[in-house]
Amino acid sequence: MYDAAIIGAGPAGLSAALNLKLHNKNIIWFGNPALSDKVQKSEKIANYPGFGMVGGQTLNEAFRKQIQEQGLELTDRMVTSIMASRQGFMLLADNEIFEAKTVLFATGSVSAKGLPNEQALLGHGVSYCATCDGFLYAGKSIAVYCAAKRYEHEVEYLAGIAEQVHLYCTYQDCGIELPNVIRLQSPIKAVCGEDRVSGILLADGTEIPVDGAFFLRNAVAPATLLKNLELEGPHIRVNRQAETNVPGCFAAGDCTGRPYQIAKAVGEGNVAAHSIVAYLSELDKK
Repeated sequence: MYDAAIIGAGPAGLSAALNLKLHNKNIIWFGNPALSDKVQKSEKIANYPGFGMVGGQTLNEAFRKQIQEQGLELTDRMVTSIMASRQGFMLLADNEIFEAKTVLFATGSVSAKGLPNEQALLGHGVSYCATCDGFLYAGKSIAVYCAAKRYEHEVEYLAGIAEQVHLYCTYQDCGIELPNVIRLQSPIKAVCGEDRVSGILLADGTEIPVDGAFFLRNAVAPATLLKNLELEGPHIRVNRQAETNVPGCFAAGDCTGRPYQIAKAVGEGNVAAHSIVAYLSELDKK
């Protein structure tokens, strides 16, 4: 069992990972090895201490160098479910269970509940994992929301199982060209269905009947991941110690609210790490 599981490879997650490493804690850090796409695409960052006017690519490269120097490792898997247990938490990531005494959300500014009806139909036709649930839709019609090019191999995997795939990509250079994949030009606005997915509603008003809907994103909405996690609008509610309402669960960075600044995320990651160390110390006393 890990002392802490960190979800998110942005500045908040990195700051927490560095500090927990310095405190000799055993951690698992989930995230994209390419780190923060938001940082990478920033043309100029003017208010990050010590760097002056710096480009996002340069700053991300400095982050990567520090990760290597400190011997930190990123686990390139997407966490799709978190369950509280007697000893801490169980995290499902790419069909494998990981256990940790504490969890830190550093997921960035992820939508609180996703699309309308998405969270309500999770497990009833809505899925976040192609390899976990794809086999359920052999010979059926599905919708796929793909938020990054790195997930195209999962779209291809699903296309090899399903009879028909209605695909919407949020980016420009989608490379999927398969006979049973229909590219949607209008964004997916909502998931349709009462007890289970019956279709998708597009922004142009078109409703397409499907048997299931897969959402391939860089992160799943925190409230969807962990039951009973308290929100404040679209953000995770935390106190000054980065504690959420769930004991042992912490949050830092953009997912906790404005300002959406790198310096703020780094500071909150530091606070969260020290709060986790204190929490683990109290656990050891019990």
